[in-house]
Amino acid sequence: MTDVFGPEKRSAVMRRVRAKDTGPEMTVRRALTALGARYRLHRKDLPGSPDIVMPGRKLTIFVHGCFWHGHDCVRGARVPKANADYWIAKIGRNQARDARNLAALAERGWRAEVVWECELKGGLDARLRALLAPQ
Repeated sequence: MTDVFGPEKRSAVMRRVRAKDTGPEMTVRRALTALGARYRLHRKDLPGSPDIVMPGRKLTIFVHGCFWHGHDCVRGARVPKANADYWIAKIGRNQARDARNLAALAERGWRAEVVWECELKGGLDARLRALLAPQ
């Protein structure tokens, strides 16, 4: 199946996909701020450059898009019809990288949590409260 966009339009669409300050990430950050949590953003000295870092709690939070990181929900299980082999390999590499980063953080003594895009629709506050509770 061919792409619905021409090469120039597809390139423009893909350029708009951001790695930082995404909509889901901003939602989690607003919820954490409302709960009174203090955090740092995108610490490059930690494996995977976590989206949200709470150094005092030794807690990192990654906010993952379901499609890009191959979540097992409806959106994450979708495989594009165009260039399917590329996307399957790409998402597989993303999952392998994520696993390496979570393991490296655990080795350093950090708690690493993943908040999925599909989780933002309900129960986010309860999950964040549980993460912020003293361990």
